[in-house]
Amino acid sequence: MSSLDAIDRQLLAILQNDVSLSIEELAERVGLTKTPCWRRVQKLEKSGIIRRKVALLNAEILGLPVSVFAQVKTDQHTPEWDEAFAAHMAELPEVVACYRMAGDYDYLLRVVVSDIAAYDRFYKELIRRVGISDIISNFALEQIKSTTELPIPPGE
Repeated sequence: MSSLDAIDRQLLAILQNDVSLSIEELAERVGLTKTPCWRRVQKLEKSGIIRRKVALLNAEILGLPVSVFAQVKTDQHTPEWDEAFAAHMAELPEVVACYRMAGDYDYLLRVVVSDIAAYDRFYKELIRRVGISDIISNFALEQIKSTTELPIPPGE
């Protein structure tokens, strides 16, 4: 991150807000011509700072208004179990985020479903696939903030 200059940081801030901008529009916003701007974006992609370019979808319009945060505990702490668990998470489309945690629970999942019955089906599939010792499910009542935009650290 230390090799990023002010223009790179501007590009990242702009792109994570609206990746649909043309190179011409992007270049104009950061004060570059088209070719140097394109090269910088390519460099940011090749370095892995820009991982992917995606469309963000509206879960409610798609009929997936329920977000559940599930805390999962296991009594199996082997590399093999961890790998199998990660593979199962990758196969379950309802899991939109999965974190290995420190603390009382081993994993935190964000699960997106259409309703409580759909979560119950997901839950039954989860416990069928994966040996877990405990799970706590918390249903979100209201989304106060949700963003994919990361804070860009200032330069030195």
